[in-house]
Amino acid sequence: MQMQQGQDPEQQMQQESGERKKLIDDSTKMVFGPRTSLYFFEKDIRKNREIKYEIDTVLNNFHYYEPVAQSGWMYQDLGNIGSAAKPIFYQAPKMIGTTSGFHVYDLYHNAADSMKYYDTKSPFTQMNAFWGGGNRNMLDLAFARNINPRWNVGFNLSTIRSRKTLNPSARDDNLTEQTSYSLHTNYRSENGKYFLLGNFSRMKHQVREQGGIIPPEIDENSILFAYEDAKVWLRNSRAIDLRQEVHLYHEYELVKGWQVYHVFDRKIQQMDFNANLRTGDSTFFNLYNPVRFNTLDSTANEFRFSEWRNEAGFKGDIGPLFYNAFIRYRTGSMNSPFMVNPNGFDELYLGGALRGEINPQWRFEAEGEYLLPGAFRLHGLFISPWLEASYTKALYKPTSIQQLNRGNHHRWSNRFGNIGLDQVKGVIKADFAGFRFRPNLTINRVNNYVFFDENQQAAQANGEAFMLIPGLNYSFNIRNKFFWESDIYYTLISGGGADNFRIPEFVVNSRIFYDSPMFDENLFIQIGVEGRFRSDNFAEAYNPALQNFHLQNEFMVFAYPVVDFFLNARINRTRILLRFNHININTLNEPGYFVTPYFTGLKRVLDLGISWPLFD
Repeated sequence: MQMQQGQDPEQQMQQESGERKKLIDDSTKMVFGPRTSLYFFEKDIRKNREIKYEIDTVLNNFHYYEPVAQSGWMYQDLGNIGSAAKPIFYQAPKMIGTTSGFHVYDLYHNAADSMKYYDTKSPFTQMNAFWGGGNRNMLDLAFARNINPRWNVGFNLSTIRSRKTLNPSARDDNLTEQTSYSLHTNYRSENGKYFLLGNFSRMKHQVREQGGIIPPEIDENSILFAYEDAKVWLRNSRAIDLRQEVHLYHEYELVKGWQVYHVFDRKIQQMDFNANLRTGDSTFFNLYNPVRFNTLDSTANEFRFSEWRNEAGFKGDIGPLFYNAFIRYRTGSMNSPFMVNPNGFDELYLGGALRGEINPQWRFEAEGEYLLPGAFRLHGLFISPWLEASYTKALYKPTSIQQLNRGNHHRWSNRFGNIGLDQVKGVIKADFAGFRFRPNLTINRVNNYVFFDENQQAAQANGEAFMLIPGLNYSFNIRNKFFWESDIYYTLISGGGADNFRIPEFVVNSRIFYDSPMFDENLFIQIGVEGRFRSDNFAEAYNPALQNFHLQNEFMVFAYPVVDFFLNARINRTRILLRFNHININTLNEPGYFVTPYFTGLKRVLDLGISWPLFD
C-alpha cells in the first residue's frame, strides 16, 4: 500500500510562505501541529493508496464557508443556507441502483463515504464558527485522538441556524435548523495485516417551507425585492429530512500484496412534509396542487427509505498495477402510510477495478460494475502532467419516488426504463510560474432521462439530449502577490430531450485578490473582490410538497452579476474571514437577483467567521 502525504484534494490549496515549524524544537520537545494530526479517506484506502493529508490552515477559499459556496457556486438553492439545492450542471450518478429520489439536502449531509479518518499524535480539536448576516449561522466541531499509535477515534458535530431572509416574523424565525453528528474510528492490528474503518452519522435537517414570493400579478401588494417585508405563500408548512447511517470497512492481508475486504452499510432516510391546509397555506396548494389524494384539511407526506448493503471482494498490487474484484448485495424499500405495499428492491452487483501508476503524475484507472439484470457503469481515467481525461458509460435506474408516489398532492405509479449516459471529460493542464491555463471540455449524451415536468409529474424523455460544455480555468499572478482567477463555462444543449435540462448558457466565477504575509510573517492576509454570473434561463422551480425541483416556463431567472468583497487572515494557525455579500446591490437596472423562481438571492449583508485548530 502506497504511503503518501499530501493536501486535501477537495480544497484548492495555495502554498504558504515560510517554513513550517519542525516537529522537534531546540529543546527536543515535540511540537504538535498540522504535520502530527493527519487525516485520510476510505476511497484511497480501498485503492491501496493511503494518502494522508495535513490539516488545512491555508487561506485560499476560506471565505467559502457555506456548502453552496464551497461547491464553487455550482448549485442552485433557494437563497439561504440549508435551503433545498440542486447542481447547476448534470451530474453522472454515483449509484446506478435505486435511490430515494430525495436529494435536495444531500449538500448538507456528511455522508459515510466522505468521512475523514485521523492519524493523530496528540488530541486534535477543530472549531469553526460562522456568523452570517441576518442570523445565518453555522457551527462545526471536530475532535480526534489516538488511543494508541494504531487506534484513533473521533467525532464531528455540526449545526445550522439560519433565519429566513424572506419575511421573518422574529429574530429566531429560522428557515433551517440542522443538528448533525458523527462518530468514527480506525484501527490497525499490531502486525499491520488487519485494518478497520467505521463510522456512524445522524442528520436532522428541518426546514420551514415558504413556497417563494407571491407573484405581483396575483397580489398587487407583493414586491419581488422586499426581502424582510416580502409576502410569501407558506407559514405553516414544515419539511424534515432525517438520516442515519452505519458504515464499516475492514480488510485483511492474506499474503503480501493481496487483501480481502468487506463493506457493510445500513442507511435510513425519513422524509416528512407537513402542511396545515386550514390556514392561509391552503391558497398556495389550491393554486398549484389543488387535488387532495389522502386528506383534505392537512398534508402529511411521510416517506421512509431504508437499505442494507454488503460488499465483499479482494484486491492487491502487482508492481505498479492495482487490481480489485467484488460482489455487492443491496436490499431495501420505500415505505409510506398510504402505500399498500412497500416499494422494495433487491440488487446484486459484480464489479472490479484496475489501476496503473508509474508515479502520482502518470496513471490510469479503469473500473466497472454490473447490476443484474440490466444496469451498469464503466469508468476510465487517464492522468498525465499535461492532460487529464475520463470516460463514463452508464445505464442507471430511476429513483424510487419517480417510480411510485402516494403523497397528498402527487400520485403516480410508473414503470420507467433505465437512463443511459455517455460522458467524456478532458482538461489540458498548462501550468507555468506566474500563469495557469486549463481549457476543459465535457460532453454528455443522456437518453431516457427521468425528470419532473412542468405539471410537477414524473416523466421520461423520449429523445436524447447532447450537452457540449467547453470551459476555461485560469490563474494569473504577479510576484505571487496579486492574483486573478476565473472559471468560465459555456453550455450548448441539443437533441429531442434538450428542454429537460435547464442549464444557463454561461456560468462565470472570477476574483481578483492580494495575498501576502505581513509583519515578519506573523500575519497572513488575503483581500479582494469576486463576481459570479449566470445567463438568463428558465431555472427549475421548487415544489415543497414534492421536495424536488421541476421544470417551468413562466419565470425567467435573469442574468445578473453578483459582486462580493472578502478578507481572509491568519494569525499563527487561527483563521478569520470577512465577506461583504452583494456590494453592487441597487447599482444595476434590477435591484437584486433571483437564484430560483420567486426566491431572491442575498441582499447586502456582512459575514464573519473563525477557524481555530488545537493540536494538544
